[in-house]
Amino acid sequence: QVQLVESGGGLVQPGGSLRLSCAASGFTLDYYAIGWFRQAPGKEREGVSCITSSYGLPYYADSVKGRFTISRDNAKNTVYLQMNSLKPEDTAVYYCAAALGPCGSSWSDPGGYSYWGQGTQVTVSS
Repeated sequence: QVQLVESGGGLVQPGGSLRLSCAASGFTLDYYAIGWFRQAPGKEREGVSCITSSYGLPYYADSVKGRFTISRDNAKNTVYLQMNSLKPEDTAVYYCAAALGPCGSSWSDPGGYSYWGQGTQVTVSS
């Protein structure tokens, strides 16, 4: 059974950090692009970052460049999203998703992903 499970969300003050994890089971991440998305109340789901392999260049949304870092550990079948310098506007439910093949120019389109996790809440507030 294919499954993605996110963890690591929580409440953090502005300027703080969190590391999200996306653990995959039922398939091997080696051949998949893994994207992180987020959705705030009343807003559309937006792409945050995408990574293809441990050596491929990742993609980032402009709003998180320089603050977020995506990485993957294929041995653990897990992808991480390190989030630093968090802002209140980063508050959202964060999802990871998997798509067969590499990240491409359309990496931020949620429709391109086949498997999704259940999401983890990130709240940035003082």
